[in-house]
Amino acid sequence: MRALPWLAAVLGGAAWGLCFGVAPRPLLPWVALVPLAWLATARPAGRRRALLIGWLHGFVHWLVAVPWIVTTIAALGGWPWLLLGLLALALMSLILGFFHALFVVAGQRLAARRPQLAPVLLPSLWVVLEWARGHLPSVAFPWNLAAYAWAAVPGALPLTAWIGSHGLSWLLASANVGLALALRRRRPTLAAAAVLLPLLFLAVAGRFSWGEGQEGEEREVVVIQPDATLGGDGAQIWQDYRRLIELSAAACDAATRDGQGDGPLLVWPESAAFPLVWGRSPQLAADVMRLASRGCKVLLNTPLEAPEGTYNGVLLITSDGVAGRYAKRRLVPWGEYVPLGDLMPFVGTLARISSPFRPGTELGLMPWGEERLGLAVCYEVTFPELVAEQVRAGATVLVTVTNDAWYGDTAAPWQHFRAARFRAAENRRPLVRAALTGVSGLIDARGRVVARLGVGERDVLAGRLRGSRELTPYARAPWLVPLGCALLLVFAIIPRRRAW
Repeated sequence: MRALPWLAAVLGGAAWGLCFGVAPRPLLPWVALVPLAWLATARPAGRRRALLIGWLHGFVHWLVAVPWIVTTIAALGGWPWLLLGLLALALMSLILGFFHALFVVAGQRLAARRPQLAPVLLPSLWVVLEWARGHLPSVAFPWNLAAYAWAAVPGALPLTAWIGSHGLSWLLASANVGLALALRRRRPTLAAAAVLLPLLFLAVAGRFSWGEGQEGEEREVVVIQPDATLGGDGAQIWQDYRRLIELSAAACDAATRDGQGDGPLLVWPESAAFPLVWGRSPQLAADVMRLASRGCKVLLNTPLEAPEGTYNGVLLITSDGVAGRYAKRRLVPWGEYVPLGDLMPFVGTLARISSPFRPGTELGLMPWGEERLGLAVCYEVTFPELVAEQVRAGATVLVTVTNDAWYGDTAAPWQHFRAARFRAAENRRPLVRAALTGVSGLIDARGRVVARLGVGERDVLAGRLRGSRELTPYARAPWLVPLGCALLLVFAIIPRRRAW
């Protein structure tokens, strides 16, 4: 029996990792965290042992959930990059596994100190650690929030307009903690309550959903997915670029053939025009302005050069020229900058494979008729508060552009796409997603996929959407659930006064 906790850590970590595959599994997340919760509700029997068991759970989980780290790095070259990818996956899993270790160690103390409040305190602990994982300076990684495992559960996405993804993570953790406590204490009524509480919230989410009313006229948008080749030679890059222009021109012509109304918004993915740079390439300017002269507006990703440095930016081009610009605010560690590179010169070799970008500081909302576009470039869409900030500032439609070609045909593009669905649902805003090789999609204000292009498809997506100006409870206060959970934990660890 001494090996049982270690076995539970391995099997539980693997089960939780499987909840974030290409397709969501609606039933598995209801029980996948039970082994971890069972470990976290055990009687404290040594901090070091608890730490190692929790760490093992987290290590196995991240190995199963994000093996695409190897694929991403191996795409840079031959077998040395493959070895580096394996090392990076192992190191990343060790670092992120520390949050699982903290959950077990702190959970055992909380369950022993306040056993009656354990069904509330342990889910709160999970949310606080999940929030911390997404806010660590330089290396924040809010990927695969627990809530995303419930993407296919009816009512889950609408509920996030009220409580956000962290609130949904609390409910998921609550169900698993309740089941674990029921097993440990042999109380079937507790198991029933643990499942019924989330079901109650999920059932009423659709009935009392937020922000159904939308304003203004519908406007047409076209997503271009060129399925460009990663790492091709000069001829291949030029062929990919010509294909991008041909798809855009055909979509523009089809939409403006009747000559009535404004032309559509053409959304290009991140890196679609690479290596051409706006302001330096006459070819790019001529092709885009030709589209704009037909009445189409083009949203394109390009490096933005400034005296202080270069930004990973997005421009809105109309027949009058540049109508809006946005500079990416959350950069990808080791991909777009080297964390602490100024303090650690020995990582300079890694800097040579990182784009020398600076983080932007402006919200950069863009005008589109009566609508205001809120932009998120690639990794930024995984930060819930970042998108909510744009919505509070007036964004009525959300747009995210990304280059997921590095991931290949793995679960990563689908995990990334799932995060975008939650940003739409949390803020009750339609969302347009353009990905270089997939997954591209049009997502409605409830997080439902209206149209989609999968990995490796070369096509365009056309649709009509109408923005919204109403603020959801989550958009107004995205910090409320994590703060409430933190206050609950503070309350639990304050020593109780003894009666005189």
